[in-house]
Amino acid sequence: MGTGPVDGQPAERRRGRRRRPRGAWRSPLTRRILALNVLVLAVPVLGLLHLEQYRDSLIEAELEALGTQARAFATTLAGSAVVVTQSGEEKLLAEGTRHAMRVLLAGSDIRARLFGPGGDLVADSFVLMGPGGQVTVEELPPPEPGGWMPEILERAYNWVLDYVPSDELPVYQEARQQRAAQYPEAERALAGDAHSRVYRDPDGGLVLSVAVPVQRYRQVLGALMLTKDGSEIEAAVRDRRLDILVVFAVALGVTVLLSVYLAGAIARPLHRLAEAADRVRRAQGRQVEIPDMSKRRDEIGDLSVALDDMTQALWDRLDAIERFAADVAHEIKNPLTSVRSAVETVARVDDPEQQKKLMGIILDDVQRLDRLISDISDASRLDAELSRAQSEPVGLSRLLDALVEVEGATSKERGGPTYAIELPRAADGSTDPLTIQGLEGRLGQVFRNLLSNAATFSPTDGTIRVGARRADGWVQVVVDDHGPGVPENKLKAIFDRFYTERPKDEKFGTHSGLGLSISKQIVEAHGGSLVAENRRDAEGHIAGARFTVWLPAE
Repeated sequence: MGTGPVDGQPAERRRGRRRRPRGAWRSPLTRRILALNVLVLAVPVLGLLHLEQYRDSLIEAELEALGTQARAFATTLAGSAVVVTQSGEEKLLAEGTRHAMRVLLAGSDIRARLFGPGGDLVADSFVLMGPGGQVTVEELPPPEPGGWMPEILERAYNWVLDYVPSDELPVYQEARQQRAAQYPEAERALAGDAHSRVYRDPDGGLVLSVAVPVQRYRQVLGALMLTKDGSEIEAAVRDRRLDILVVFAVALGVTVLLSVYLAGAIARPLHRLAEAADRVRRAQGRQVEIPDMSKRRDEIGDLSVALDDMTQALWDRLDAIERFAADVAHEIKNPLTSVRSAVETVARVDDPEQQKKLMGIILDDVQRLDRLISDISDASRLDAELSRAQSEPVGLSRLLDALVEVEGATSKERGGPTYAIELPRAADGSTDPLTIQGLEGRLGQVFRNLLSNAATFSPTDGTIRVGARRADGWVQVVVDDHGPGVPENKLKAIFDRFYTERPKDEKFGTHSGLGLSISKQIVEAHGGSLVAENRRDAEGHIAGARFTVWLPAE
C-alpha cells in the first residue's frame, strides 16, 4: 500500500526536503539574528545622524552674530558714507561705502552688499573697482583630500546622508544684475525691518544671509545685506556625524561578531540535534545517539535531553510492541493448536460421546480466542485513546461509591462476598470528592478490574474493603480482600501481560491475563502507580491481598 500525499506533497518528497548543509552565513537563523541586531543598532544611529536641532542651534548662533555685525556696519556706514545733496537730500556715497566695506571686512569671509532705496546694488565687497573696471573676488574651494581611503569615506558619508531627512531650503541664486527684489530679506530691510534667511546653494551647502536697514535719523538710506557660507556649520555637523559613524562602525563590528557567535551557539547545536534525529529515523539499528548537551543548562540543553528521552521512549515503545506481538502470537497459538488437534481428532473418532466432548473443547477454545482477541484489541487501542482523549475533573468518591454499590448488589444476588467502602469526610460532614484530572471511563475500568479480581479470590463470607484518602497531594485508593493473597515472588509478575494466577476451581481460559496489565497501564498514563502486596494478621499469616492505587490530586 503506497503512502498517500499529505498537504499536496508525497511522503518521500517531504522526507527528502529537509536539512541542507549550511555554513554560518547561509544559516537562516544566523541571518535573522544578524538582521535583527543590526536593525536595533541602526535605528538609534539614524536618529542621531538627524542632527537638525544641533545644526539649527549653530545656524541661529551664526545668524545672531552676523546680525550684530550687520547692525554695527550699518551704523558705521550711516555715519561715514552719507552725503547731503544740494537739494538737502541725504544719500549714501558709493565710493565711500565700498571703502568702508573693505576696511570693515578685511580678512573676513563675509560678503557685504548695499542696496539703495530704489533696490539698485550700490556696492559689493566681492567686487573691486580699478583702472581696468570691475574685478570679482571669489573664494576658492578647499583642496579635496587625496587617496582612496578619504574618497571611500566621503562616498560612504554621502551615501548615508542621502537617507537622512533634512529641511527643504530655498536655493540661493545670483542674477547678473542684482537687485533687492531678488532677496526677500533685502526688501524687508528697505522697508525698515531687519531680517535673516537661510539658503541652500546649488552644491548643497548652506548660505546665511542677514539684511538690516541703513538709517540716518529714521530715514532708510539703503539696505545692507551680509552673506556667509555655512561651511563651518556643515563641518561641525559633519564632524559629529562622522564621530557617530565611527562609533556605529565599531558597534556594528562588535554586533556582527556577537550575532555570529550567538547564532552559532544556537544554530550549530540545533543542526547537530536535527542531524542526529534524522540519523535515528534512517538508522536500522540503535547505535545512533542524541548528542548530550545537558551541561549547557539552557533551552537547547533541555531540548537535547528531551530528544534523548523521546528517542529512548521510542525504542522502549518499539520493544513493547515487539514483546506484545510475540505474546499475542504465543497466546493465540495455544488455543489454535488445541482447536486444530480437536478438529483432527473429531474426524477420526466415531463415538458420539467423544465427538461431543471434542466439540465442547473446540467451543471453549473458540470462546477463549474471542475473549483473548477482544482484550488484545482493547489493550492495543489503549495507548492511542489515552494520548488523544481530553482529561477532565473526575470525582473519585462518587465513582468508587457507584462502583461498590453496583458490585455489591451483583455479589449479593450471587451469594458472593460483601463490600464495604470508607471515604473521607469534609469539615461540614459531606464526602470529600477526591477530585483528580483524568478519564472517568478508563479509571472506572481500573477499579472494576480490581473489584472483580478481589471478588474472584475472596470467600463467600469474606468482605472486600475499599478505602480512599488524600496524602500529600496524592489520592490513595486501597482495595483489600480476604483471599489467599499473592505469591511473594509474583507481586510484580501479576501485572505482566497474559499472566494469570487464578483459583484452582476456576475453569481454564476464562480470563486472558490482561486485566491487571491494562489497569497498571491506565494508572501510569494518569501519572500514578499501582502496586500489590499481601495483608497479614497479628500472627504474620497472609490475610488477603491489597491493591493500592496512587493518583495525583487536582
